[in-house]
Amino acid sequence: MKRLLFCVLLLVLAGCRREADVPGGSGAVAPAPGGAATPAAAGAEVPLVDVMESTSGYIIGISYPPGAARYPGLASALKAYADSARGDLMDAVATAGEGGEGMPYDLSLPFDIVLDTPQLVAVKAEGTSYTGGAHGTPLVARFVWLPERQELLSAPALIPDPAGWRDVSAFVRESLHAALSQRIDADELEPVERARLLRSIGRMIDDGTEPQPANFAAFEPVPGPDGRLRALRFVFPPYQVGPYSDGVQTVEVPASLLLPHVAPAYRGLFAAG
Repeated sequence: MKRLLFCVLLLVLAGCRREADVPGGSGAVAPAPGGAATPAAAGAEVPLVDVMESTSGYIIGISYPPGAARYPGLASALKAYADSARGDLMDAVATAGEGGEGMPYDLSLPFDIVLDTPQLVAVKAEGTSYTGGAHGTPLVARFVWLPERQELLSAPALIPDPAGWRDVSAFVRESLHAALSQRIDADELEPVERARLLRSIGRMIDDGTEPQPANFAAFEPVPGPDGRLRALRFVFPPYQVGPYSDGVQTVEVPASLLLPHVAPAYRGLFAAG
C-alpha cells in the first residue's frame, strides 16, 4: 500500500509539471553521494520512513527500499542523501516564497536495491528536484555496501592508484565516444551539424571522464555466474558526459581491466581472468 500511495503521488506530481521543450539545462549539481555520509554507529538503528508531502508550494516523494534499514551504515547514507536533497528543495521554496512560479516545486527520489548478496548490497537513487526552469535537476547516486566489512565501497578506496583511473578513463571515453558516434549517425545529420555535435558533446565526455575518482563515484556491481563481479557499471548523470536530453548513461568496465588496480582488500570481490 505504501508503494501504491507513493506511485499515486508521483502521478499527481507529473500532472503538475510542465514538459520541457528545449534540451539542455542549468547544470545544477545534485547532492553529494551517500559515501560522504558519516556511518551510523554499529548496531544503531536508523529508521527509513517514506516521505509523502504535498502543499501549495511543493510536493515531496521519497521512497526507501525494503530491508535497507537492517544495515545501519547504509541506511544512514541513504537518509543523509535524501535529507540533503530535501533541504535543498526547502531552501529553494523559502527563497521563492509562497507559490514560487505559480506551480509547485517538487522532489521525487526513489531508492531501489539493484543487488543484495551476503557480500554486496547495492542501492540506486534516480530522481529529480524541480525548482523552476525547463526541467528538474537530476539526482543520480549509487551506494554499495559491504556487509562483512560494515562499510560503503567508495571509488577512491576501491582504486587508490592514479594509473588505474587513467585506464578506466580511457576505456570509458572510448565507449562513450563510440556510442555518441552511433547515435549521431542514426540521426542522419548534415555533415556540418554532425561535426558540431561530435565536437561539443565529445568535449563534455572528455571533461566528465577526467581520470579522477570523483568522476566515477557512481557505480553498480555486475555479478558473474559464480557471484564474483565480472564488471562495474559506471553511471553518469545528465550534464556530466552529455546534454540533459541524453539522460543517464552507463559504461561497463570489465573486471580484467579493473583488477590489477583494485586495492588488495577488495580483490576477492572480483572474478579473476
